[in-house]
Amino acid sequence: MASNEIRSCKVVSTKDESKNIVEYENLGISSYDVDSIYDTKKIENHDYHVSSIDEYRSLHSHSLKNSDEFWGHIAKNSISWISPFTRVFEGSFSDRNWAWFLNGKLNACYNCVDRWAESKPESLAIIYEGDNPQDCRKITFRELKLQVCRVANVLKSIGVKKGDTVTLYMPNTPELCFSVLACARIGAVHSVVFGGFSGASLAERIIDAKSKVVITADGGFRATKHIKTKDIMDEALKTCSFVTHCLVFKNIDSEIKMVPNRDIWMHEAMASVRPYCPVEVMDSEDLLFILYTSGSTGKPKGLAHTTGGYLVYAHTTTKYIFDVHEGDVFGCMADIGWITGHTYVIYGPLLNGITTFIFGSLPGYPSPDRYWKMCSTHKITQFYTAPTAIRSLMGVPDTETIMRRYPLRSVRVLASVGEPINPEAWRWYHDVIGGGRIPVVDTFWQTETGGIVIAPLPGAIKTKPGAATLPFFGIDLALVDPNTGDELHSSECSGLLCIKKPWPGMFRTVYGDHARIATTYFPKMSDSEGLRYYLTGDAAYRDKDGYIWISGRIDDTLNVSGHRLCSAEIEHALVQVDAVAEAAVVGYPHAIKGQGIFCFVTLKQKADGEKLDDIKNRLKLSIRQMVGPFATPDKILLTQHLPKTRSGKIMRRILRKLASQQFDEIGDTSTLANPEVVKELEDKIRILV
Repeated sequence: MASNEIRSCKVVSTKDESKNIVEYENLGISSYDVDSIYDTKKIENHDYHVSSIDEYRSLHSHSLKNSDEFWGHIAKNSISWISPFTRVFEGSFSDRNWAWFLNGKLNACYNCVDRWAESKPESLAIIYEGDNPQDCRKITFRELKLQVCRVANVLKSIGVKKGDTVTLYMPNTPELCFSVLACARIGAVHSVVFGGFSGASLAERIIDAKSKVVITADGGFRATKHIKTKDIMDEALKTCSFVTHCLVFKNIDSEIKMVPNRDIWMHEAMASVRPYCPVEVMDSEDLLFILYTSGSTGKPKGLAHTTGGYLVYAHTTTKYIFDVHEGDVFGCMADIGWITGHTYVIYGPLLNGITTFIFGSLPGYPSPDRYWKMCSTHKITQFYTAPTAIRSLMGVPDTETIMRRYPLRSVRVLASVGEPINPEAWRWYHDVIGGGRIPVVDTFWQTETGGIVIAPLPGAIKTKPGAATLPFFGIDLALVDPNTGDELHSSECSGLLCIKKPWPGMFRTVYGDHARIATTYFPKMSDSEGLRYYLTGDAAYRDKDGYIWISGRIDDTLNVSGHRLCSAEIEHALVQVDAVAEAAVVGYPHAIKGQGIFCFVTLKQKADGEKLDDIKNRLKLSIRQMVGPFATPDKILLTQHLPKTRSGKIMRRILRKLASQQFDEIGDTSTLANPEVVKELEDKIRILV
């Protein structure tokens, strides 16, 4: 939210006792069956870290009532400190300032690499699969330390020192991981920019981070598409004359232009330096990284995370939410350029001393069994991907046959991230992919939170399809009435999702613009003098069991003829039609209704003529039946593809611009896996209207 005030909206909730379904229009939250419950204690004789709901509630209560004792104990036992911290926490949201593990000295790279290179050097740290499944590498902790030290020494040789920022723009490869950890080793602040951003967007981030040194690669492939990474970096650096060095990894051996006195081949530079580099002593509150949020309008927002608190939270969420144990292989499909990749590809798994899996391609390439074959081949134990990727695979024919070939015997947790997962996708993930024997862990969190804040703990918390469930340790959730700003304490209520107190993993500031956090994240609550909560920007519902259901961003709420709806509610109805593969719903300006409803729908199979008309009629009927006549869409566009990021997330911002016919305001499409789709949709919409 850009405003310092909580937006007003009607709050009404009712319950249909005959259906055991909560129905509400308040914040546009979808109707869900709150009584469908699945056990997460699926494996007999398995030693879960938390083995019952009572144990979870006891630990969660302790983490709130005795926060210093709880986090202090975890920090001492999970992280190696060069010098111990003298105080666990100080600060408050009201002051817009908070700090954890004060005066403690440590090094992030040492905790991720060195202690395991010393205790189990030949254990695998990284397994990598590139765009071609045959491009597979396995890297031990011993080798990881050597590679990280070489990169660190190259950085030091060109003058990078503690506190300097280094921008990384690379494919999702082990070399990106080496570079992140090398920055942490010498105390440099890493700023990873997702490898799909355009040169202009990259330049904005380099300028904001004030990076004099950047790291890139010659190029890469995504589903055989050649990504000219170095060319994009060169384009960005045209407006970044202050950059003194550009370090270039050779990834695919493509021909590129090297600028004299600026560009350095990393394979040559690394061969000339020692594979030993001492770690820099860092304060707990020293910056570890900056990560820019993916918003494409206005100045980039660099969220700054510090060292001690982030490491403790990354370690702890990984251990408990994914039930991590020695010898596990953690398979997070995210790109390191996003926060999920930071926390659950690099830091979380390596802090726990387990193997992390780095994936350098796209879901379903080169064949729809890619994910499941990887799980089987590499004995992945935790599999973590996005709901959109899950939904895209739901339309694959004969999935049951594929799963009989790759039954995921090693996998103990199937998890989702990035957006709320709809119940149909949840059940398919659980029943078809997991065979009903692997718990599904749906996770809610943000770049700002640093790690997961709501999720079911395997072995302890039962799940409900579509529910985020219960807060993690140290997370003091509140639902807030958007009209009054008062906290809502009852069950079966809905409001703005807020967090009442700081936790170790959360960001500390917006880089270079601390004042921005007050207006964006901490609106004044009620009439309480000085009371501030962290506003997530999401609406949520709390059911009779205390489970949290995320409805989506507040700005995804539609106001159609005075009826408040959420896009997810209509999407839920659309995907009930058996011909539909995916659906995305956005609002657009309507002269009569205020907002009209525009539905973008992809089909499982091609259709034309009368069949298309029949499908549209069925879509409207499904919405009328499941939501109500007032939600009947004004426009439905049947298409083959939707614009998506390379992590598989639908770009609803672009769909809003298209639906509103604001074609000249679409902005940067370089992060898309399929930018050509935008023009195709524009042409179809011009005909439709």
